[in-house]
Amino acid sequence: MDYETLLYDLSDNIATITLNRPDVLNGLTTQMRAELLDAVKRGEAEARVLVLTGAGRGFCAGQDLGDASKVSDIDMEGTLRDEYEPMLRAIFDCRIPTISAVNGMAAGAGANLALAADVVIAAESATFLQAFSRIGLIPDAGGTYWLPRQVGFARAMGASLFAEPVSAVKAAEWGMIWESVPDGSFAAVVRTRALHLANGPTEAYRLIKRAMRMSVDQTLDEQLETEAHLQGKAGRTADFKEGVMAFLEKRKAKFEGR
Repeated sequence: MDYETLLYDLSDNIATITLNRPDVLNGLTTQMRAELLDAVKRGEAEARVLVLTGAGRGFCAGQDLGDASKVSDIDMEGTLRDEYEPMLRAIFDCRIPTISAVNGMAAGAGANLALAADVVIAAESATFLQAFSRIGLIPDAGGTYWLPRQVGFARAMGASLFAEPVSAVKAAEWGMIWESVPDGSFAAVVRTRALHLANGPTEAYRLIKRAMRMSVDQTLDEQLETEAHLQGKAGRTADFKEGVMAFLEKRKAKFEGR
């Protein structure tokens, strides 16, 4: 697929997807959602880590409200089921580690798109805004799932009801994101983090993601059983053997990856 609303780059086993409608703060359209779904699947097949970021001064302003001739033409339920859900599931279920590199404002569905990734790294000037109630809507694009689990019920409710911007610094303090970094070092930090994952034990990362996802809905006994089962799989990989040998030989491990 040729992309018109985003950029795709593959280098050093890192697939970087850049939302590329900077004139409208990378607002999401039907076309962009279809292209993003394709790009995520492409990155999953070609790379060992996927990075999602935005062009210009914003990450993503959410749904482009100009993507319909009039409000009455917008089928909110159908759009969420047919366009948002496949895109979000592709990111959430991606078999390689995913990083959202939030370079600026992430609002509405754009904020929750960012939170779908495994790790969120944000520039200090970035903000996260659950803007939905400002136009009479509820948080969507997974917002009512991610937020209570990441920041707790009280903060999730307040962020949704008051629709006030949450700075990147505060988002990191709340546990909404992994880290907030100075704007000047943002690109370098994202690159370093991505390279770390691209050179790591890819199968172990897949199993870590699986175990963490399953823990949300399982009892302790169920999770202990899951850990034992998945650790058994990890222990049979070439990466585990290489990791142990590298430790014993006091050298840096060279993981095979895919």
